[in-house]
Amino acid sequence: MELGLNLVVAAVAAYLIFKVGFAVLGSFARPAPEPPPPGEMRRVNLTYRCPLCGMELRVREALSEDPVPPRHCMDEMELVAPPE
Repeated sequence: MELGLNLVVAAVAAYLIFKVGFAVLGSFARPAPEPPPPGEMRRVNLTYRCPLCGMELRVREALSEDPVPPRHCMDEMELVAPPE
């Protein structure tokens, strides 16, 4: 009787392990989502610093993944934190 219960528990555990394993592998097989259409805001995480006064600015959304650096003190700001 105990052997039958062990077999049932092992079969259920094996089924669950395979089910989770195939789900994880299936998530790797999905293609990356398409980029948003032009003109739509994209998420970025960039930090700029003004070379003259030291003011810092964080950009979180932009029209492109590589936006034009903002200007401050009549000069372009320098990229401090590169994109991750």
